[in-house]
Amino acid sequence: QAERGQHGKGANRHGASGDDLVLRVPVGTVVTEREGSALLGDLAVPGQRLLAIEGSRGGRGNARFATSTNRAPRRADLGQPGPERWLHLELKLLADVGLIGFPNAGKSTLVSRLSAATPKIAKYPFTTLAPTLGIVRVDSERTFVIADLPGLIPGAAQGKGLGHQFLRHTERTRLLLHVLDLDPGTGRDPAQDFTVINEELAAYSGALAARPQLVVLNKADLAGAEVEARRRAVEAFCAAHGLPLLVVSAATGAGLGELVRGIAVRLEESGWLRAAS
Repeated sequence: QAERGQHGKGANRHGASGDDLVLRVPVGTVVTEREGSALLGDLAVPGQRLLAIEGSRGGRGNARFATSTNRAPRRADLGQPGPERWLHLELKLLADVGLIGFPNAGKSTLVSRLSAATPKIAKYPFTTLAPTLGIVRVDSERTFVIADLPGLIPGAAQGKGLGHQFLRHTERTRLLLHVLDLDPGTGRDPAQDFTVINEELAAYSGALAARPQLVVLNKADLAGAEVEARRRAVEAFCAAHGLPLLVVSAATGAGLGELVRGIAVRLEESGWLRAAS
């Protein structure tokens, strides 16, 4: 709690006000009422401040009640008790680009190849338990921030898997990279994966479902008739739905230069590409 004010002093002096209690939070913190979830502030700008609660009124000494006939009244008012407020602080990461897709689609490997970020990479689901940010350099003058986000599964909008922990971090992104898996060993249909995840986005937020997406078909280093059939099926699906598609291999780096340029073009069109620092 904040510091209480000081008592008044002689010679009609007020007591000093108590110092403010300042809580420093990361940029991207959203402040809401714990009860009712009313939004109080979205601290999305460095240096931004939010008055969460005001201090109470101080007391009044006897000098405030003096009159021409009673210069020293025996009366004083006490100060009011300080108000109380319970808040909920939630961090939503500030990233230009967010990676979405099923677990093990290769999102973490992709981020590690595009940036200097070092997310945990392993061959089991939900290796990524928390978002990882990386800065991708387009050229000597331009960069963008990319976020490796935990994988989605059906029911995420209702909190299944990492559910809301994942979805809240997609809300600030300008562009979503929808990573599909070319590996037949998943036993899933990439086009169906795309549909399922977009249904989860729509169930969570209509605005999120409308976010621009760039489809990235990963693991192009794999070979075989089944792999080629999956690739052709995804290409046909994206063409039928007017979806931009890039085929890459995060493992070998194939297609990543074209991917960075494609992201940069889309961010620049929206005015969100950052100047390199």
